[in-house]
Amino acid sequence: MSEKVFEVRDVYKDFGDSEDTIVHALKDVNLVINKGEFTALVGPSGSGKSTLLNIMSGLDLPSRGDVYLNNKHINTMSSNELSDFRRDHIGFIFQSYNLIPVLTVKENIEYIMVLQGVSQQQRRDRVGEILKTIGLEGKENRLPTQLSGGQQQRVAVARAIVAKPDIILADEPTANLDSKTGGALLDMMIELNEEFNKTFVFSTHDQKIMDRAKRLVTLEDGKVECDEVLP
Repeated sequence: MSEKVFEVRDVYKDFGDSEDTIVHALKDVNLVINKGEFTALVGPSGSGKSTLLNIMSGLDLPSRGDVYLNNKHINTMSSNELSDFRRDHIGFIFQSYNLIPVLTVKENIEYIMVLQGVSQQQRRDRVGEILKTIGLEGKENRLPTQLSGGQQQRVAVARAIVAKPDIILADEPTANLDSKTGGALLDMMIELNEEFNKTFVFSTHDQKIMDRAKRLVTLEDGKVECDEVLP
C-alpha cells in the first residue's frame, strides 16, 4: 500500500478583495502525493500551478480547503509553527537558485541543517556525501558566483534534500538552464528519487521534466483537468 505524504482537500484560492477584481486561481483542487513519486504539475500560464505549489509549501494559504503533510493540518498552524514545520519537512528548489551569495557551497548546503540543530559532524558527513552525489567534490569552498548556472542549481538541489525533508517542491527548476544542463540536472534528481525514494513535485512548462515524470497532473483555469500515472 502506498504511503501518503501529502494531501490537498477541496482547496480554493482567490486573489482580490472585490467582486469585480477577484481572481479564482484554484477551484476545488484535490490531490494526494504518495512517498517516492516524481510528479509534474503542468498546464498553461495562469492555470494555477505555482499557486498550488505555494499552498503545498505553506508559503501561501488557501481561501478554503485543507492541506496536510504527514497527516499534519498545515494551514491551521501559526506562522512560527509553519516556519519550523517547513524547515524540517519540506525542501525547496527555485528557478532562481536562491543561494546565499556570501556563503560557500558547503555553507549553503548545510544552512538548513544548522537551523535544525544538526551536529557539526553529521553536517560534515552529509555534505561530503551529497557533494559526491551531485558531482561537485572539490568545489565546497567556492562561492555561488564562481559556479556555472547548472552547478548553482545542483547546490540548490543538494540543499533541498540534505536536510532529509519528506517532500521536495521544485518551481520551474530548469527554466534558467540550457537544454543539456537541464537534462543532466533532471537525470540527477531521478537518481535521487530512485535511489533514496525522495518525493518530488515540480511546477513546470519544461517538456524535459514532463518526459521524465512518472505522473502528470494537468491544471487548467485553476482546476485539475487530468491526473495521469505514466508507465
